[in-house]
Amino acid sequence: MNEIIGLLGGLALFIFGMQMMSNGLKNAAGDRMQSILETLTSKAILGVAVGAGVTALIQSSSATTVMVVGFVNAGLMTLRQAIAVIMGANIGTTITSQLIAFKITHFVLPIIIIGFAMHFMGSKPSIRYIGSVILGFGILMHGMGIMGDAVAPLRANTQFTSIMGSFADRPFLGLLSGMLVTFVLQSSSASTGILIALASSGLIEIHGAIPILFGTNIGTCITAVLSAIGTTRNAKRAALAHVMFNVLGSFLFLAFLTPFTHLVILVSGPASAVERLIANAHTLFNVLATLLFFPFISKINSFILHLIPVLEEEKELNKNPIYLDERVLKTPEIASSLARKELVSIGQLAAKNFRNSFVGMVERKPKRLRKVFEIEPIIDKLEKATTVYLTKIAQQNISERLSEENSGLLHIAYDIERIGDHAENIAQTGQLYLDDKFKFSDKALRELNEIYDLTQECVQSALICLANNDEKAANDVLFLENAIDDMEESLRDKHIRRLNQGTCFPESGVAFLDILSNMERIGDHCSNIANIILAQNA
Repeated sequence: MNEIIGLLGGLALFIFGMQMMSNGLKNAAGDRMQSILETLTSKAILGVAVGAGVTALIQSSSATTVMVVGFVNAGLMTLRQAIAVIMGANIGTTITSQLIAFKITHFVLPIIIIGFAMHFMGSKPSIRYIGSVILGFGILMHGMGIMGDAVAPLRANTQFTSIMGSFADRPFLGLLSGMLVTFVLQSSSASTGILIALASSGLIEIHGAIPILFGTNIGTCITAVLSAIGTTRNAKRAALAHVMFNVLGSFLFLAFLTPFTHLVILVSGPASAVERLIANAHTLFNVLATLLFFPFISKINSFILHLIPVLEEEKELNKNPIYLDERVLKTPEIASSLARKELVSIGQLAAKNFRNSFVGMVERKPKRLRKVFEIEPIIDKLEKATTVYLTKIAQQNISERLSEENSGLLHIAYDIERIGDHAENIAQTGQLYLDDKFKFSDKALRELNEIYDLTQECVQSALICLANNDEKAANDVLFLENAIDDMEESLRDKHIRRLNQGTCFPESGVAFLDILSNMERIGDHCSNIANIILAQNA
């Protein structure tokens, strides 16, 4: 009973330490996480590098794979790119086993003390984040020590040692055990930690440990599979790619278990401790599997598309959020990036509505006006969903910079929704114009076209500055907004004079001024967006 309590207690400390270490690394490197992921291009080799790098930072291949599934679901990443990133993630996760293979038992308490001091007494956020990493690593290693001490008495249990020894002769049984333990823990790093604890106590040799390692690689797929439930078919394809890669690699290397074991011993050195052999086996397996399957990424992509073919409805416009994904909220930097992309997408809908409202009126195209009334409720729905998503990001442990950015995006969401509202107002006026409730003179239509062109350019520049964090585009918006204000004032004065002179009907005059007012307010909301972007870059 004491052994079980010790093992579970040590495992709890190990997982807690790993999570603290992961959070510290994400906070320390999080501001660059978005740019790291956005460097991903169509080149598969870069995808592998990004997958390995990001996983090394966040200490979890499962978390990386969940993010990949989310990106594919949102259309930010192709299936081919996802396969490459998943391969890299499997390599990146081996850094955990490499770290815990070091025998630093005597230094664990000093490491915890240093990490604690930096985490709780650090004067700067960066120092506190690094302190979290060090403290988490110390707690992780302390948990490893407790697990090792807990299982050490089992060396006297002949039944247990017999089971451990049987994995060398029955490798498939070892693979199943590793898979089942990882299914339960949902962490291959935790399973590997238990395996290294058993090995350090002399309860298992490298020949029996390697099949278990293969099993942990299959077991870690469960997280990606669960994350793909309820997503698009393309996201399910990404999860399937993860399963295929890990299952095929594990069974292939299981078939060549003896030569692979000899290779691990050869690379590590015959005098290496079994803990180091296990860590090296973990790394070597994932590197070799990636090298083996890398040339066939395109064929794997085609095979998965054959298993889960593209349906016609996948090509239709989605009326729900495109980029928002709850699965990446634990990585707020990525979630914020997705929220920004969603706002740009909503802004494009609002810009389309503005264009349809005005063109539908002046060119007398009722179909365009009907489109405005169809899209406006979608804009409202998407704005609410994005606001809720941004609120959830704010509830995470985020940096001061990200908190300011998040607050700015909340204001931008409101401004974009208001642009949509003003477009709908213009469409309502346009509907009265098409119903011949009033008429515009040719001169009035020319004047409206002038301010429309200026306002449309302002909206497009606002979307560019939002999408690219572009200061030049933001300054363009401010210039255009001033021009809109000046033109609105000039046209208003001219129109009032026409009304006073009796050359314009009152009904037409009210409609004209209403359209001017809506365009001027659209310019104001674009200016708000530009000022937020400029403030964030200051």
